[in-house]
Amino acid sequence: MTRQDSTGAHGISTELPRRLGGRGAFWAAAFVLALALWSSGAPSVLYPIYAEQWDLTPLVVTTVFATYQLALIVVLPLFGNLSDQFGRRRIMITGIALIGASALVIALAPHVAYLYAGRVLQGAGAGLAMGAATASMIENNTSRGPRFASTMATVATSTGLTIALLLSGLFAEYLPLPPLWSYIVLLALAGASITTLLLTPEDRPSVRTRWRPRAPFVPSGIRIGFVIATLSVALAYSVGAIFLSLGAHMIDQFTHTDDTAIVGTLLATSSAFIGITGLFLARILPRTLIRAGTGLTLVSLALMVAASAFQSLPLFLAWCVIGGIAYALAFTGGLGLITRLAPEHHRGATLSFLYLIAYTLQAATAIGVGALATTTSLGTAVEAAAIALTLLSATVAALLLADRRTTAHTEPASS
Repeated sequence: MTRQDSTGAHGISTELPRRLGGRGAFWAAAFVLALALWSSGAPSVLYPIYAEQWDLTPLVVTTVFATYQLALIVVLPLFGNLSDQFGRRRIMITGIALIGASALVIALAPHVAYLYAGRVLQGAGAGLAMGAATASMIENNTSRGPRFASTMATVATSTGLTIALLLSGLFAEYLPLPPLWSYIVLLALAGASITTLLLTPEDRPSVRTRWRPRAPFVPSGIRIGFVIATLSVALAYSVGAIFLSLGAHMIDQFTHTDDTAIVGTLLATSSAFIGITGLFLARILPRTLIRAGTGLTLVSLALMVAASAFQSLPLFLAWCVIGGIAYALAFTGGLGLITRLAPEHHRGATLSFLYLIAYTLQAATAIGVGALATTTSLGTAVEAAAIALTLLSATVAALLLADRRTTAHTEPASS
């Protein structure tokens, strides 16, 4: 857009705002990722309030949490390639608009059905926005480091989640109408994000074909790398599912506190360590990150079980810290690997397929843990989840070992 220098009749400038360039588009897309995770994590501190207010079981709470992922599972196969066809910018705007609508629905929820409806809108919005935003960051990366985009994607998502958890806890503790204020802020930020995106360059492909829903696929030649990357991201997401859906209940069990500010701060500790760790990962090779993330996830699972068994707040904090670091390693490694492997003209669809599988496993983890916690006990549910995720970790490690020989002489050196 060209800048106009005309003034109105009263001497007031009427010039149009200058469009943002590639760097602005990069950070606008990072903002979109932050909001997607904000919307995912905002209810986590509030789940005990909803449970007490409406007499909800752990299974209902975890299905409310998993509705977000289930909506993603529906949206991603049908619309995951939309941004390859219509441009990243337009699809991000559509996704953020849905997230803004979800904030209104949940903020004014009179009963649990509205939580389900709001989570559907959140999941649909994130399903459209996240693949497009990640692809936009890759394509507008002005840094010399090719892995800077995946690192900043990790930092952006953790920042959104951390602030959401902190503010939700503080608002619920110190302001009237606890479920309202975090979503009012989310609605305002969604409006700011759409405004910023409208100022970024149009990126619709010059050569267009007729769009149609396309079944998920993996481009030929990258399949084992895709599986490794996807399972690494899924591992991070699945541990996060336990933390975000039942973490507040675990804190209540350990501390017997109803201070939501404390709960929000404790939950935010983990996501803060995701972001802090992510700042130092840009120069590390993706497969190295995945190996380290897988190993550290096993440590975090042991801490999770120990914290539940001994009802120990210090062990819970240790799980927050180690789990956050492990998440950053596994997520950044997986995203960095698929960034390097996916061809540009299929990048949006490939990233959407990765998110589809990762969120499917995250939803299954949340619902399974909730069902076990309802029918048996929270401790039993945590132990079963730890066993399942240990098996997933072993699968990632085995695939890395099998793929090691074929990639040893082809992966570029760290910059």
